[in-house]
Amino acid sequence: MIRRTLLTGAVAALLTATLAPAKAPPGPAKVRVRIDTTVGSMIVALDRAHAPITTENFLKYVDEKRFVGTAFYRASRAGKDRGLIQGGTRNAANRTLPPIAHEPTSRTGLRHVTGTISMSREKPGSATGDFFITVGTMPGYDAKGKNLGFAAFGQVIYGMNTVRRILNAPTTKFSGYEGMRNQMITAPIIITGTTRVN
Repeated sequence: MIRRTLLTGAVAALLTATLAPAKAPPGPAKVRVRIDTTVGSMIVALDRAHAPITTENFLKYVDEKRFVGTAFYRASRAGKDRGLIQGGTRNAANRTLPPIAHEPTSRTGLRHVTGTISMSREKPGSATGDFFITVGTMPGYDAKGKNLGFAAFGQVIYGMNTVRRILNAPTTKFSGYEGMRNQMITAPIIITGTTRVN
């Protein structure tokens, strides 16, 4: 569960039909962002051309330093070298911006593969300041049929060793929501900086 559950059925189908594609704002098609943590750094290339709403939202958090002092708090392992890490504002009132429209992979053409950065959410249109990065191919997170999936919006281009280090961090045995048991990092990995590097 990322943050809780997917919205399915008739409501999801209605949302798919009513969400209009967004035009990419002026600027480079790919925007690189460096994320520094207490266990290393990574650089993500955000796909502004295909996921403009999600990319611009993430860049607001970066530019306003809203991620600095937050953490990667979840490591969900699904076998050898497969899983995801999750971080962000955790709905902190002083950090979190209003939710954004959902950009499903069926529209953007992006996919959840190793190194994909994507938005955490409850229902479509609820994503704010939490995100996750995948290790391994995760087709179940892509939109298909009534499943609107999650909004992928870029790729890690440097620092997958840092991602894997976070993925393998010790987790608390009994913590988190029912679907997140044994996935909450015992000592969350602090995000110490976020900077555009283009």
